[in-house]
Amino acid sequence: MNIIDLRVMRGPNYWSIKHPKIIVIKLEMGDLSQKLTHEVPHFLSRLKKMFPGMQSHRSAEGVEGGFFKTVEEGTTFGHVVQHVALELQTMAGMECGYGRCYPAHEEGQMIVVFSYQEERAGEHAAYAALRITKALRHGEKYRLQDDIKRLHDIREDQYFGPSTYSIISEAQSRGIPYIRLNGHSLIQLGYGVNQKRIQATMTCKTACFAVEIAGDKKATKDILADAGVPVPKGATVYSQEELKKANNWLGHPLVIKPLDGNHGKGATIGVGNLKEAQKAFVEARKYSQGVMVEQFIEGSDFRLLVINGKFVAAAKRTPAMVTGDGTSTIRQLIDKENKDPRRGIGHEKVLTQIKVDRHTRNILKTRNLTTKSVLPAGEVLYLKSTANISTGGTATDVTDLVDPYNVLMAERIAGLVGIDICGIDVMTTDIAIPLNETRGAVLEVNAAPGFRMHISPTYGLPRNVAEPVLDMLFPHGKPARIPIIAISGTNGKTTTTRLIAHIVKHKGYKVGYTTTDGIYIQDKLLEKGDTTGSYSTEFVLKDPTVNFAVLECARGGLLRSGLGFEQCDIGIVTNVSADHLGLRDIHTLEELAKVKAVIPKSVSKDGYAILNADDDLVYAMADELSCKVAFFSMDEENPRILKHIAKGGLAAVFENGYISIFKNSYKIRIDRVADVPITFGGKARFNIENTLAAVLAGYISHIEIQDIKTALRTFIPSPSKTPGRMNVFQFPQFEVLVDYAHNAGSLKAIGGFMSELEVTKKIGVVAGVGDRRQEDFYEIGKVSAGIFDEIIVRLDSDLRGKTAEEIVGPIMQGIKDTAPEKPVQLIPQEMRAIAYALEHAPQGAIVAIFTEDVQEAVKMVESFKVIQDRKVLVD
Repeated sequence: MNIIDLRVMRGPNYWSIKHPKIIVIKLEMGDLSQKLTHEVPHFLSRLKKMFPGMQSHRSAEGVEGGFFKTVEEGTTFGHVVQHVALELQTMAGMECGYGRCYPAHEEGQMIVVFSYQEERAGEHAAYAALRITKALRHGEKYRLQDDIKRLHDIREDQYFGPSTYSIISEAQSRGIPYIRLNGHSLIQLGYGVNQKRIQATMTCKTACFAVEIAGDKKATKDILADAGVPVPKGATVYSQEELKKANNWLGHPLVIKPLDGNHGKGATIGVGNLKEAQKAFVEARKYSQGVMVEQFIEGSDFRLLVINGKFVAAAKRTPAMVTGDGTSTIRQLIDKENKDPRRGIGHEKVLTQIKVDRHTRNILKTRNLTTKSVLPAGEVLYLKSTANISTGGTATDVTDLVDPYNVLMAERIAGLVGIDICGIDVMTTDIAIPLNETRGAVLEVNAAPGFRMHISPTYGLPRNVAEPVLDMLFPHGKPARIPIIAISGTNGKTTTTRLIAHIVKHKGYKVGYTTTDGIYIQDKLLEKGDTTGSYSTEFVLKDPTVNFAVLECARGGLLRSGLGFEQCDIGIVTNVSADHLGLRDIHTLEELAKVKAVIPKSVSKDGYAILNADDDLVYAMADELSCKVAFFSMDEENPRILKHIAKGGLAAVFENGYISIFKNSYKIRIDRVADVPITFGGKARFNIENTLAAVLAGYISHIEIQDIKTALRTFIPSPSKTPGRMNVFQFPQFEVLVDYAHNAGSLKAIGGFMSELEVTKKIGVVAGVGDRRQEDFYEIGKVSAGIFDEIIVRLDSDLRGKTAEEIVGPIMQGIKDTAPEKPVQLIPQEMRAIAYALEHAPQGAIVAIFTEDVQEAVKMVESFKVIQDRKVLVD
């Protein structure tokens, strides 16, 4: 059993719309293809022993223990791999619960699908699950902890911290999308011009100068003292000599910490003599040249949180500690504390496990203790000098206890320093009494304070402190999204995308759109290539100048990584016909339709799916949708259209020479087809279909009819506006058509257009794209023979794993079987084939060039045309 393919889905996809983050693996089952789990002795007992937590896996049984029952009765080993991969992630603090397993088309292979939280963890879990399943089958020993540790490491390195996660969760609850901009905590909330950014609890509204002030503890202290805020007496020292003077002046106990430190790093509390002060000075100097020496303020450590100028939460923080029982060693007490199920590694759980580090050993040493010492019953030992949750401390929510004086003080401090999200550390005996009455003091002001103590306190009420952050970034009524129109289908996607982008741009929007030609921002090509996947989508949605996105979504990207967004406003499917079948586990038209259906299934509830009512597979997609649906058709009498509009639906049709919208019992005529340049006077029927879809998209987007009409008339097909899509060149003696058509369906569409032309001969330069089936090549040959009077067969530069004969042979056979008398030539090199066709084209003919390299083909045709035009002038 081996993994032969692994894909990471990052958005809605063929396998799941509801669960966008999934791993898809294809297993070669080998000798396990015909074997079930109940046929392997002791397999279930081994599985239960290694993964007792799988008792919670319900599987198809729908009850706890359901998966174990399935294993006992007999299931596939691919199913076991799925559940092991899920459980591994859960054990590492990444709860995952969705999975599916089913046979692949190829005999002896299986598709396994399971969810992930962090994709690197999901990939590791896939391979680890395979290794573990093999070991369980053979009864071999396996070091499970190595995989759990690795998954923990990935989680800590890659997964969101609790603060970031709380903000993202709140955003998602409001329907605000997010994009991760790097491998850590830099997050974009919202799309395009409406985006905001956060990094942990710093936001795009966090002032740089305020962060600098908060990082300079002396500057902060001076500002607060001048404003009447109680602060401890202290001094900043840079040498051991200055330390001695400060020590003599302030007395003991002291707090010594780095001038530019944060999160308690390098800080020592309760310094009782000069020797301890000197050690603390050395520790602090690891983080800052300047060291602050302050009076130690008696009391408890409190954190007050102010967001956007308003006090929102407070927590009492207690350093990591143990309480003696008279018999256990300090190490045993720590181990017992770490068994608390609330404690985990790093940010995995509400609390962090307590580690005995150098700082802890120094504390023990000052008290003449070691980890082997036994504490008397009831004696409390603090193991850290700071109360940070990340070092094992605990937090108690005290939000409702804070005295109004202290609330006002906290809000003043945030304003004095200028921080939008501000954490204020206060030492006092009672936070319910004004600070100036308890002889307490403000110790520190923090930019980017952690939210963990507030959202998941050890004791007391959790507080949704992410809510005011989102209120600040996206005040009521301020949008976070931009309109998104997504287009899929076998043919016509790019033209429809470009036409919609043109309509939207005409209305004044700043449009970003993706096509098989490249990524365009405000009509400027920024990245060239076939850009119809999730990366290209995010490129547009991340652009801060874009306020409308039009996205072509091809099958390749959908199957490779899913969509680059979770919801769109309008989803269009132009048609479904045979193309790329046999690739990426898609073998039938029905399966291909399911791929395309990802687009309409991802439309928001209030949005519209625009579907081709003339295509059975596309029309059927409407049955599974929860959004609104609009149809388009080339037949105004199509019963499907009539039924739809009779129920109050929306449709666009080609009727009596016009492009019209049917709404309820009303008819809105947009324009005469003959006046729409992209239809070539109505001869290019496939472009009438594309126009119908585009007009519906414009109408649904609240663009006025006159603006749609003007946009249609100004969208002139040309190599610059629609490269490789019906580019027609008028030569002195003949015409040339350059098109990207690369399958039988698109060839038939071009053939329909050419049948309307009055020409003496039709010459076709055709090819088969390597990643197709033999029957697809054969069909291209048959269609070509039915369209052209003369055929030139060429080859792409990239045969995509095929030999020349595997491509050319079926094409030639298709031509021969359809029209054996048709003249046909094989000229493998594309540019030579084009040159030959142009040089030998007779008067009154049309040469149709179906090209792989649109730019080079157009360049050659234009160069040849210049030469021909000069000849005419000379003659």
